[in-house]
Amino acid sequence: MIEINFKAPSFTEEAYVDGEIKQISLNGYQGKWVILFFYPADFTFVCPTELSELARHYEEFKKEGAEIISVSTDTAHSHKAWHNTSEIIKQIKFPMLADPAQRVSRDYETLIEDEGLSLRATFLIDPDGVVKAFEFHNNDIGRSVHELLRKLQAAKFTREHKGEVCPMNWHPGEKSIKL
Repeated sequence: MIEINFKAPSFTEEAYVDGEIKQISLNGYQGKWVILFFYPADFTFVCPTELSELARHYEEFKKEGAEIISVSTDTAHSHKAWHNTSEIIKQIKFPMLADPAQRVSRDYETLIEDEGLSLRATFLIDPDGVVKAFEFHNNDIGRSVHELLRKLQAAKFTREHKGEVCPMNWHPGEKSIKL
């Protein structure tokens, strides 16, 4: 079971990244914040809207010390084909993890067993590999890249400022609450 403040399940799987198919591992991102961004499938309707927004804001996440890894149960070859044929998906510079054996989706409890697809789910993992936040959505509801960035910034702030917490709608530079 995935729990806040516990280690995120590790994985080593193929991904399409930098124009190549290569093996990536969660352990390879030690020391960075990681956003695992699960989506149902390539060549669909809501997924490209989410992935293109992440691609547009990717540099902002990187400035915060975070890496984005998108995950679906498609193969790395499907990710490559989608990347090569879609102007929207060509914008993606972050790794697109392939999970055709559904190991990662099972470990993160996003798999819809009878469909073989993942729910829309997002996991925020700290530089020590610990889950700090997660959310699940029905597959017909898209997520907010702005809220995801805000959550990352709040998690970073509380990590760096022990004894302080972030109130609702907190943004960097705003007042925190001291415990």
